Amino acid sequence: MIDALGSVGSLLLVGGTSDIAVATARRYLQERPLRVVLAARDSARRTTVAEELRTAGATVEVVDFDAEDPKSPERMVAEATAGGDVDVAVVAFGQLGEPERLAHDPDAVAALARVNYVAPVVVGTVLAERMRAQGHGVIVALSSVAGERPRASNFVYGSTKSGMDAFYSGLADSLAGTGVSVLVVRPGFVRSKMTEGLPEAPLATTPEAVAEAIVTGVRRGRHTVWVPGAMRWIMSGLRHTPRVLFRRLPI
Repeated sequence: MIDALGSVGSLLLVGGTSDIAVATARRYLQERPLRVVLAARDSARRTTVAEELRTAGATVEVVDFDAEDPKSPERMVAEATAGGDVDVAVVAFGQLGEPERLAHDPDAVAALARVNYVAPVVVGTVLAERMRAQGHGVIVALSSVAGERPRASNFVYGSTKSGMDAFYSGLADSLAGTGVSVLVVRPGFVRSKMTEGLPEAPLATTPEAVAEAIVTGVRRGRHTVWVPGAMRWIMSGLRHTPRVLFRRLPI
């Protein structure tokens, strides 16, 4: 259970090898030892992350999760909760895709939609049911400012994030009064292995900054956080920019 000071006792990282997921676990470990369930594909990276978190003071359990396998979400949640309740679950997996390929390859579009939208929606549905049963918990959904208004340069990726964001926002409303809540996190450009090699965007942030926003948002019972906070106002402006002008912006 989350204690009176807001510290969590158990943390599920879905897509647990992502830089933001790992940074979130490390941030929570600064407060107290905790149980961490690392849900990800079986890989050398998963093994490394598990050992790093154990060294940092976590009791780590590892479960398999593959966003491309339709049956994986139910198995993953069942295994992740077999050892006890989950206080906070961070849904942190996703792919950027290759914009040029996505503009012409329907198979690539379908694959990205499965990973970035279908799988997170199924994971959220299963997690919500499990947390309803335990009577408490917070689901943290890693969205993106790209979903606020998809741009021509990455409209397929942006549309998947837009749909995922809408699902978790609606899920939050459906869970009101159950003891379970949802925090939607909308980062801008994050310097991470996912964006390595890409031109850095203005107001770029770090996995550690996103992790801090997650911890603060969960503690304060927030429904949505932007990282950095200024992105809220920037995206509000872009959302209301006339289309004829929006198309001309170099973004």
